[in-house]
Order: sequence, then structure tokens, then C-alpha cells
Amino acid sequence: MKVEKRGWFQIALQIKGSVISAIYQQVLWCAAFGIVISVLHHFRLPVSQPILGSVIPSIVLGLLLVFRTNTAYERFWEGRKIWGSIVNNIRNLARQIWVCVDEISHEDKENKIAALYLLVAFAVATKLHLRGESIGSELEELIPSSNYVKLKLMNNPPLEVAFWIGDYLQQQYNHNYLNSYQLTAMQELLNNLVDNLGACERILKTPMPLAYAIHLKQLLLLYCLLLPFQIVQSLGWWTGFIVGLISFTLFGIEAIGLEIENPFGYDANDLPLDTICQTIKRNTDDLISLTPNIQKLSFMKSEEN
Repeated sequence: MKVEKRGWFQIALQIKGSVISAIYQQVLWCAAFGIVISVLHHFRLPVSQPILGSVIPSIVLGLLLVFRTNTAYERFWEGRKIWGSIVNNIRNLARQIWVCVDEISHEDKENKIAALYLLVAFAVATKLHLRGESIGSELEELIPSSNYVKLKLMNNPPLEVAFWIGDYLQQQYNHNYLNSYQLTAMQELLNNLVDNLGACERILKTPMPLAYAIHLKQLLLLYCLLLPFQIVQSLGWWTGFIVGLISFTLFGIEAIGLEIENPFGYDANDLPLDTICQTIKRNTDDLISLTPNIQKLSFMKSEEN
């Protein structure tokens, strides 16, 4: 029980991953403004105006903040579901390629392994594409050097990788290493990967409307600046502290929505895309270490002949 309490307080007091660094300046300015109003009220200046509380009803501001946060979280959660689908589609396609594609020569197996690493390259290229980063060493070790040079010239690298995977599948069908049903099933999984890429691009390239973001910030600022005039008569010297506390709450909620609006970056609250890509790579390495029974049987028959 003590461990749970200690863990709870550690999380509550944690700075890393919170939005404190993003909002502390606004909070301090609002608190300082509240202190100024307290000083003016102390010298009997007519700064107490409780009627200003009706200018921006709290329920209106609350609904706007809730809508902002919910919309951002929907984008975050949709991004997580899309990447979960990418992982599943790559696993299924890799498994089908490894088991179903026939191997006649040693070169066939090498081509098959190269195709599996192209699937990993698709995930890595998608991650880099969403982050607006250039092709680097992370991809160089997954694809042939000739393809790596071509990929650096492409505007949409993951789409090019998907083309290479589809080309490999078509070649195996042309060599009778796959039947039409297997090819159709694999092409469907590849189409799903391209659809996942498009869904991620939709999230990335459709930000929150600028007018809404500006209006919400303006309302937040106006509310926090009017607040000291409403409460100074009741709170006196506590006005600055209470204004800072309330502004911390409001600005924090707005900053959380901004933080998770684009879930593909490097922020502590973004999706762990590096970890996901590493998991895909480990899964592929594990799959390559296995030998399907159908290949064992084919090898035994060739030895007998």
C-alpha cells in the first residue's frame, strides 16, 4: 500500500512528461497580474468588479477546453490504432511470405529475407516520413545499397518501399512460387499498409483549425486577466496565488491538447514510434530464425531425388 502511495506522489510531482515547462511563463504572468490587482485594492482603488464574472461564463470556457482536449486525444488514439494495424499487417505479411513463397535456390531465400526486411523498412520509412526527417543509417541497413540511393531521392519513401514489396510478390507469382490466392491475400495486406500510411498523413496534415486555436487562447487569456477583478475583494492578498492556480489548470488543459495533437513526434507524450519499429525488427529477426516445415519437407525430397 505504501509503495502505491509513493508511486502516486512520484507521478503527481513528476516534471518530465508534464506541460509545466510549456505553461509556467503564462501562469507566472497571470499570478503577477493578480498580485498587482491585490496591491491596487489594498490602496483602496476601485479594482473590485465582481460583475466581470459574467463576461465569460466558466461553463462556456470549460466546454471549449473539453472539446479541444477530446479532439486532440481522438487524433492521438487514432494514430495509435493505425500503428497497431501497421504492426499486425507487417507481421501477417512477413509470416505469409516466409511460409508460402517457395525456395528453389539459395538466392530465393536471400531474396525472401530481403523482402522481410523491406517490411521493416516500410515501418521505419513511415516513421521518418511522418517526422519530416531525411533517410538515414536506420534504413541503410535494411535495404540494398542501390535501393537506398533511390530512396533518398523520393518524396514519399514508404510508398516506394511498398512498391518494391509489391514488385517482389509479383515476381514470385510469375515464377510460380506463389499461387493466385496467396498473391491476392498478400497484396491485400500490402494495400492495408498503404492505407495506414495515408491515414497517418491525414492526421499529420490536418491540424486543428487556426481560428479555433487562436480564439481559445484569446478567451483563456481574457478569462485569466479578468479573474483578479472578480475575486480580489474576497481573497485580498491571496488573489495572485489563486489566479496562478486557476491559470495553471486552464493553460495546462489547453497545452495537453496541443501536446498530443500531433502524436508522431519526439515529445514524451507522443507515440513511441522508435520502440514500435524496433519491435517489428525483432519480430522479423525471430521469424527468419525459424524454418517452416514445408521447406524442410521440400529439402528432404530434393535430397532423396
